[in-house]
Amino acid sequence: MHHKSRIFIVDDHPIFRKGLGQLINEESDMIVCGEAEEVNEARRAIEQTEPDMVIVDITLKDKSGLELIKYLHDEYEDIPALVISMHNESLYAERALKSGARGYIMKEEMTTNVIHAIRHVLQGKIYASDNVINTLLGKLGSKSELSSNPVESLSDRELEVFQLIGKGFGRKEIADILGVSVKTIGSYREIIKRKLNLKNAPELMKRAIEWRNTSGR
Repeated sequence: MHHKSRIFIVDDHPIFRKGLGQLINEESDMIVCGEAEEVNEARRAIEQTEPDMVIVDITLKDKSGLELIKYLHDEYEDIPALVISMHNESLYAERALKSGARGYIMKEEMTTNVIHAIRHVLQGKIYASDNVINTLLGKLGSKSELSSNPVESLSDRELEVFQLIGKGFGRKEIADILGVSVKTIGSYREIIKRKLNLKNAPELMKRAIEWRNTSGR
C-alpha cells in the first residue's frame, strides 16, 4: 500500500475544517491526520502527529497563524505550511511567504484549487496566485517599497494588535491574548497611531474596525 500524505489542518471554524477534511480524504493519496483551532494546541498536536504538511489560517482562536508558520519554519523545516485564508491575499500573502509558508490561497478559491495547491506544496514548490507572484516580483524589481496602504507598513505583531483592537478587545484583553504586558500593548498602540497618522484612541478604534470590515475579518 502506498504512503498517504498526512495533512494537519489549523483553522478556527469547525465547519470549514470539516469541509476541507472531506475534500482531502476523498483523494486516494492523502489523509487528514489531525486538526486544531489555535496555535498552542496545534504546536502540541503537530509534535505528536508529525504530518507531511500543515494547512493554516491567518486568524486563529489565540494568536496569528503567522506565528505558527514561523514556529514550523524554525522547528520543523521539512513540514511545509500552506495558508488558506479569508483575508485578501494583497495584505497577507507576502507576510505569510516571508514567514516561511510555501503557499497562499484564498478561501473563496478553495473548492476549485485547494487539492492542486496542496499537491504543489507537497512536491516542494511554492503555490500562489499570479497576482501575488507578480506583486512580489514587482517589488523585487522596484527600488521603492512604499505602499499606498499604510496598514502594510505595520509589523506582523503590530498588525495582530490592530486586528484585535478592531475586534473590540481592550488593552488588558489583548495583553492576555498575546501573553505580554499591558504596557507593551500601550507601546504598540502608540506605534500604530504614528504609522497610520491617527491622533487618538477613538480614531484608532474607528480605523481598526473599518479595516477589519473591509479585510475579511
